[in-house]
Amino acid sequence: MSRQIFFLILIAAFALSFSDKIDTVKVKEIKVTAPFAMPSVKFPDFSGNKKFSIVDFGAISGNKAKNSKAIAAAITQSNKINGGIVVVPEGEWLTGKIHLKSNVNLHLNKGAVLLFSDDPNDYLPAVHSSWEGMECYNYSPLIYAYQCKNVAITGEGELKAKMDLWKTWFSRPKAHMESIKRLYNLASAYSPVKERQMVNDTAHLRPQFIQFNRCENVLLEGVTITNSPFWTIHPYLSKNVVIRKLKVYAHGHNNDGVDPEMSQNVLIEDCVFDQGDDAIAIKSGRNPEGWRLKTPSKNIVIRNCLVKNGHQLVAIGSELSGGIENVLIENCEVKDGAKLNHLIFIKTNERMGGFVKNIYAKNINAGKIDLGILGIETNVLYQWKNLVPTVEVRLTPIENVFLDQVTAKEVKFISRILGEKKLPVKNISLKKVSAKSITGSESIHENVTGFSSQK
Repeated sequence: MSRQIFFLILIAAFALSFSDKIDTVKVKEIKVTAPFAMPSVKFPDFSGNKKFSIVDFGAISGNKAKNSKAIAAAITQSNKINGGIVVVPEGEWLTGKIHLKSNVNLHLNKGAVLLFSDDPNDYLPAVHSSWEGMECYNYSPLIYAYQCKNVAITGEGELKAKMDLWKTWFSRPKAHMESIKRLYNLASAYSPVKERQMVNDTAHLRPQFIQFNRCENVLLEGVTITNSPFWTIHPYLSKNVVIRKLKVYAHGHNNDGVDPEMSQNVLIEDCVFDQGDDAIAIKSGRNPEGWRLKTPSKNIVIRNCLVKNGHQLVAIGSELSGGIENVLIENCEVKDGAKLNHLIFIKTNERMGGFVKNIYAKNINAGKIDLGILGIETNVLYQWKNLVPTVEVRLTPIENVFLDQVTAKEVKFISRILGEKKLPVKNISLKKVSAKSITGSESIHENVTGFSSQK
């Protein structure tokens, strides 16, 4: 055997020994046109990957324990071969938490319902998560992906949360308020996240339904999502996220539809939202948390979505200490008769810091809005106003907000902008923004520079 052939065989054997470590999932890209430099958004394509039915791993309709184990085993096997599809067949399948892994697609066939238990014990042990912009160890989200790459949830089926227990946690009694006060103080002291253990008998910090935590190349497509203990879909510190063709219904407390937080290169399109809170809320951490992680929410495009109910079509804040920039909302509709406060609402306070810039909204139509089309407020503190004092004042610069061709049937105002005297809101442009009926003042402005309006 020649030396050259020997080395070729050696190289082939070496490559073969690592072949099981090569991802078999294709990665596609979507090019998105935006008024800012928007990178192509990458997402996983599992069209050629092997399928694993949860039934083959022991799933039995109605059996929570067996279904949880079967789903976990199918996920492990799909991850082991570096690219697999976990198939949930038609029928109702009761389960506890689902922890996804890299190179795994959880796929729900038409007629499949994954019904998630409302027993908090099913979401233990606690995992590295967050609560209203503060990192902590809390109950696992119902579906949780941590530090995953190439991960997806797809199909025509339904993800549904049982709510009998969770809804009793919607209220905020004194014990709960003391627990979030403790978390706030731990975060303010920059305590290690592992010391922020929030699972106890009094905290009652409800978990998110779906959280992609520190993930890359994420696809969420086609499924229906019904009910949620807390925020419904939470991309957190993630990059390259595609969310499309979803139907989301959740009318409990804090039931936002999608909350991209400190996430970048996000596309949300062709979705229907029916929410008890904001349809989409863009966030970037609360106070020292956003300052510590230093990761703005950036390059987010929201298009062709329908909102049936929600406090806002899009909220920006109030947790925005890491900054929010480069957001486009276009070709969206709010159904006439929807319960809505604003179309676009930017909210912060003297404790947040961060920044907001380069926000664009174009071609949006709505029926009656309870308040107005554009709201910008810099003193929104909610329950924190009297719960904890201001430790450090950091104002939020807000600039470059552009609305074009936005209409509504009835509003109290077109724009209400309440800036800070020490840091006015800058450069707000409204072009062809109108309502058929304005029941109050068209513009309510304090501490704004560079405002323009063209009919």
